[in-house]
Amino acid sequence: MNVLLVGSGGREDALAWRIRQSPLVERLLAAPGNPGIARHATCVDVRAADLDGIMALAAAERIDLTVVGPEAPLVAGLADRLEDRGLTVFGPRRQAAAIEGSKAFAKALMARHGIPTARFATFDDATAARRFARELGAPLVVKTDGLAAGKGAIVCATLADADRAIADCLERRAFGLSGATVVIEEFMAGEEASFFVIANGRDAVPLAAAQDHKTIFDDDRGPNTGGMGAYSPAPRVDAAMRDRVMAEIVRPTIAALAKDAEPYRGVLYVGLMLTAAGPRVVEFNCRFGDPECQALVARSGPDWVPLLRAAARGDALDAGAPWTTDWNAGGAADAAVCVSVASGGYPGPYATGVVIDGVERAEQHAGVRVFHAGTARRDGRLVTNGGRVLGVTAVAADLDTAIARAYAAVSEITFDGMHYRRDIGRKALAARRG
Repeated sequence: MNVLLVGSGGREDALAWRIRQSPLVERLLAAPGNPGIARHATCVDVRAADLDGIMALAAAERIDLTVVGPEAPLVAGLADRLEDRGLTVFGPRRQAAAIEGSKAFAKALMARHGIPTARFATFDDATAARRFARELGAPLVVKTDGLAAGKGAIVCATLADADRAIADCLERRAFGLSGATVVIEEFMAGEEASFFVIANGRDAVPLAAAQDHKTIFDDDRGPNTGGMGAYSPAPRVDAAMRDRVMAEIVRPTIAALAKDAEPYRGVLYVGLMLTAAGPRVVEFNCRFGDPECQALVARSGPDWVPLLRAAARGDALDAGAPWTTDWNAGGAADAAVCVSVASGGYPGPYATGVVIDGVERAEQHAGVRVFHAGTARRDGRLVTNGGRVLGVTAVAADLDTAIARAYAAVSEITFDGMHYRRDIGRKALAARRG
């Protein structure tokens, strides 16, 4: 098979690593890729947002399967264009990708079909939004309707915070068109988890759950980022919880999308809040999480391609990969931890072009893989090229060892301004011991 991977981040580096290991894959191309991805694929200088360029590349290279990593090309309709040309693509069509592209769409879908989520309302008028915020009471959450690079959910501890968030979105237009409509919802108390399934348009099979760490500082302090680390498994998502999420949330959502939009083929990320009343949906994403993908890919059995291809074609999923039903079968690891190493100043302004040292030493540690998220090559040196720079990922038979391995590897890496959280996985250890 000739496979094209679209994207350039840590998620795509992890996918490239696994996809290239498949005996089914003869050639792997990446558009545009990054220095980490270049270890496994031929990188082509076509941006993920260049839909015409992706189309031309897929046709010219006789691509058998296109795997789309980031959400923006899917929301823009890349899968539609590829499929309309008779090409096979892993990723939902535009109307189904609206499950992430429009929070208002996702919330309305859940309301119509009885899928458990927070109480909410949608607004494009600031006065009406403030009135509803007072009806809900603080704390509450203000969300931009459109994509906002993982920073569109604003948790408001007070009504004054809510007023500022509403003004930022609807009056000051700090998020541009993405914030021209907002969803205001009640604050849900509980533990979050990221739950992933692969869907073929009719049904879905679960992968392992993970837990992300969104804020920049330890102990969940500071502003939200795209994700500062993740671990898998998530202790509270046991077999009983997995089955409940599939029955109450995933399968009703797949059916609702097929009825109201388009059949959903690809990975569906369900952001869960595990409340006292049961699992409820925080958000849906139409792609693998980043950095959760790094932990999942590192843990999993080796060959993802049969499952990705089956989902893309709408074929039965039961024979796609044996580790979807028994995650620890086929060589999968018991635990994985990914620590995101970020540029100084992130998620605010940060420098790029800073020389990075120590990646090779980090990867000499047992069970460790360093995925490139925001890097580039300049004058033969590896340099920073983004806010989140590297995802140092370790696997082990237990979470304690995986955490220790990841941080030992992180200690080998240096660059000016380098920042990372030092508590990735701590909650899981506390829950297990508590």
